[in-house]
Amino acid sequence: MFFRLFRSLMPKEGKFVELFIEHAAKVHAAARELEKMMAEGADMALHFRQICAYEGEADAITRKTLLELHRSFITPFDRDQIHGLITTMDDTVDGIEDVAQRIDLYGVREFNPDMRALAAGIVECARLLEQAIPLLDGISRNSEAINKLCDDIGRQESAADARQHEGLRALFATEKDPVRLITRKEIYQRLEKVSDRFDDVANVIETIVIEQV
Repeated sequence: MFFRLFRSLMPKEGKFVELFIEHAAKVHAAARELEKMMAEGADMALHFRQICAYEGEADAITRKTLLELHRSFITPFDRDQIHGLITTMDDTVDGIEDVAQRIDLYGVREFNPDMRALAAGIVECARLLEQAIPLLDGISRNSEAINKLCDDIGRQESAADARQHEGLRALFATEKDPVRLITRKEIYQRLEKVSDRFDDVANVIETIVIEQV
């Protein structure tokens, strides 16, 4: 308790929330490109390049954040939480790029409604995250709003579980080509895994709120 009070009275070093905001914008942009990549008639090569570019920009922000963390004496909240938040956020954009890479590698050009729904859910998670991150600049007064946004991300993750289950069930019931079955199954799993990573981010944010309020 004393240390928390002491830290709250000290000037804060490092613009961590600003860096988180920048990173969340890259995550959201990459998610939108994935959704576009999976749309009918998409220029898939273009969207794939855009996703890779956003992932590289997000990596650069992650490195900058970790360097700032190393240099800062006083931080707005616990160092481990800052490290955990930026790395779990980076996991989301890495996962988005991973899906795009598999689509490109396997030459998948057709996506069923469940796959597209998973991609749309990823975009929604990214949108919710982009709304939640700026609120960390005033955790005490924004705690209720932050927790609601994190709950919404959790609901998206639960919906993704259900979509993956239904999609895989239909896939195994109808797909006779073993190569197509294996590649589509992997894409389903990797799409759902991205939703899991957003839920991980929400869990880190909720922990920060609990310890700061």
